[in-house]
Amino acid sequence: MQYSFLRIFANDDTIDADEMTMLKRLALGDGVVDDKERAALSRIFARADAATLAPDVREDIARFKARHNID
Repeated sequence: MQYSFLRIFANDDTIDADEMTMLKRLALGDGVVDDKERAALSRIFARADAATLAPDVREDIARFKARHNID
């Protein structure tokens, strides 16, 4: 799963709305965001430059992080 998360940055080093949807689908595939998924998502979100994110994606990330206790 971590490989799937990291693929998001392969083309442009940012997260768009479709990629965020994919991240959520992967993380919630079993209905729960576990510790390994939290760690991987935390690294992914930390790599995304807030200045390059669309405002709606930036807000979606913030909500997702808060809802699932991701640092």
